[in-house]
Amino acid sequence: MATKNARAGNGYRCTECGRTVTKWVGQCPDCANWGTLEEASVQPAALSKVGSAEPGSPARPIAEVDLESARAVPTGIAELDRVLGGGIVPGAVVLLAGEPGVGKSTLLLETAYRWAAGGSGGRSLYVTGEESAGQVRLRAERTDSLHDELYLGAESDLSAVVGHVEQLRPGLLIVDSIQTVQSGETDGTPGGVTQVRAVTTALVALAKERGLPVILVGHVTKDGAVAGPRVLEHLVDVVLQFEGDEHSTLRMLRGVKNRFGPADEVGCFEQGDDGIAEVTDPSGLFVNGRQNLVPGTAVTVVVEGKRPLLAEVQALVSPTQMNMPRRAVSGLDSARLSMMLAVLDKRGNIKTGDQDVYAATVGGVKITEPAIDLAIALAVASAKLDVPPRANTIAVGEVGLAGEVRRVNAVGRRLAEAARLGFEYALVPPDSGQPPAGIKAVEVGDLRGALRALRS
Repeated sequence: MATKNARAGNGYRCTECGRTVTKWVGQCPDCANWGTLEEASVQPAALSKVGSAEPGSPARPIAEVDLESARAVPTGIAELDRVLGGGIVPGAVVLLAGEPGVGKSTLLLETAYRWAAGGSGGRSLYVTGEESAGQVRLRAERTDSLHDELYLGAESDLSAVVGHVEQLRPGLLIVDSIQTVQSGETDGTPGGVTQVRAVTTALVALAKERGLPVILVGHVTKDGAVAGPRVLEHLVDVVLQFEGDEHSTLRMLRGVKNRFGPADEVGCFEQGDDGIAEVTDPSGLFVNGRQNLVPGTAVTVVVEGKRPLLAEVQALVSPTQMNMPRRAVSGLDSARLSMMLAVLDKRGNIKTGDQDVYAATVGGVKITEPAIDLAIALAVASAKLDVPPRANTIAVGEVGLAGEVRRVNAVGRRLAEAARLGFEYALVPPDSGQPPAGIKAVEVGDLRGALRALRS
């Protein structure tokens, strides 16, 4: 029988989640991964054999604990600080994951430069295990990230990395990437489960001992999850996900885990030939300059983390030349589009069963939240009827299968962002509250009411 603490003797430990069982099974009972159980010697801790020792520091009332050593230090990049919760805390270990080529190394090289140039945390040390020092130097010249207090080391051995830290005493350590660093005291190949766990554990201990903030670069799997053992995410303090489409310059930095701040914040960046630049007001990237002037368009406001962003949905409806009409989407959930087409057919008398329907977002943004339902429905109806929506109007709301428009969260923040950018009207669900100054909210209870507002 599987137990979390196996009896003395040989047990089996999952390399992904750390679950321990007494008998080998093909699938881990906790994380459901196959083939991840490896034989390990399991010795239970006997409390009766554990003696007492002098504490390293006396326990104190929580109100008397000094906060200065745990205050966040700004990195110099406002969008990164936003996601981190104001900056990076001394001794914190941050794991930054993302697909190859998304710009992780470029972002962190810029971070190391800003840290060194700002002087708040002293010098920075950038350790690369994937590229040569010359390659990183070329990138630094291209992105104008050269500074005397920015040190670069090309190392793949953990003891050499620690040696650099001992010699330079940096205020920030960046390791790119954790999968390329290996420990000579641990068996296994570089990037393997055993090596990654051992190296991460050692760097976490180093960070806590010296109060040194450490940023680790991690690879991702084909599914977009952080590569390596699942326990890796539990060892670090902060986990960030760097996302971006290869055909778009937009990059989104999302907080997945954060022990020192909010875990749902989002930072926006734009990748260019000269590096990565912050986008402090990204709404303009997602809205076409011809907004609401042609049929088949609708503007909505999505919430990424706590940040409201304007986004435009475009739709095109045309007669099909095939037996099966085509449904194509970009930046939207295809299942969501199919559902909206069915609701439009049944509840709104907008027939698209014999026509091709194409739907996309502007600027390469990907939207999955239900609050975009009403915008999708209005964009398709506008394209089908060849009637442009009212100018300076946004649409926010979830549409149910019965055609009702349901409430969504943060309506006030969405409308405030729309009003700030000059929008005057908003189609919203019933009981959405008092709208902010500068925008008129029109409550629509069902899809038919929204379509009537579209034609008015």
